[in-house]
Amino acid sequence: MQVIALTGGSGSGKSLTAAYFAHLGALVIDADQLARAAIERGSTGFDEVVAVFGDSILSNGDINRRALGELVFKDPALKTKLERIIHPWVRKEFESARAALTGDQLLIYEIPLLYETAGADRFDVVITVEATMDIRIARLRAKGLHISEIEARIAAQATREQRVSIADYVIENSGTEDELLRKVENIWDGLNPSSN
Repeated sequence: MQVIALTGGSGSGKSLTAAYFAHLGALVIDADQLARAAIERGSTGFDEVVAVFGDSILSNGDINRRALGELVFKDPALKTKLERIIHPWVRKEFESARAALTGDQLLIYEIPLLYETAGADRFDVVITVEATMDIRIARLRAKGLHISEIEARIAAQATREQRVSIADYVIENSGTEDELLRKVENIWDGLNPSSN
């Protein structure tokens, strides 16, 4: 049983990498999906976020994550307030998944802010996905983000050097999807001797 952190900056290709690991047989959990669930309408997290940030972040009764993101990426104090609401719930859900692991299962936890939360020591292995800055920006623009949003996100995240400093494996993802898959398969084979 291994618990593996998969990290990387915005636009690096973490989600595609995680999907490849899932296809190979890993149990994959996405910290961002847990964070979204933590503030869905009807949750205590939703009520707390609206109490802190006000109704301006609501759209049709739901939290507009883009509006919320614009606020927190510009203001570190607001970001800290949001994290205090979301992180305990996300941590609890992650620990439940970890407790349910059996035998030689591999759990891949896709966690963008691993370095920022000083959480590397909670994992058996840390993998970071990296790409050149111009490729990351192009990928984020293709997702519909404006350059000002992209710059704010990247500025709020750890640097490549910081992520690499805590990583056991570094996946360079500036090439094709097929090249990325080969790299994931190589790491999978190293982590999971029973697959050979």
